[in-house]
Amino acid sequence: MATLCESDDSFETVADLCEMSARKDPLMTQLLEDGTPVRVAACYPRAVKWLFQSAGAPFPDDGSVEVFNMREESGTDISRKLLEEERD
Repeated sequence: MATLCESDDSFETVADLCEMSARKDPLMTQLLEDGTPVRVAACYPRAVKWLFQSAGAPFPDDGSVEVFNMREESGTDISRKLLEEERD
């Protein structure tokens, strides 16, 4: 997380994505609304997709949302990927 904080990139940090989904937090919809590519560091991609859909935030299947699995990748690797300029 320190690497992200030290960067000039903007990002949102949330304490509990599951809770946000349960409360149908409008931020989940806002993050996906404008079509800007979104990167999420959380858990399994299928679970993240379900959380967004459960919150009423349609999860696009066009590749504009990239999910990094913190259960299978190191924080260092995820931070590096989050800060990459070019998306593959």
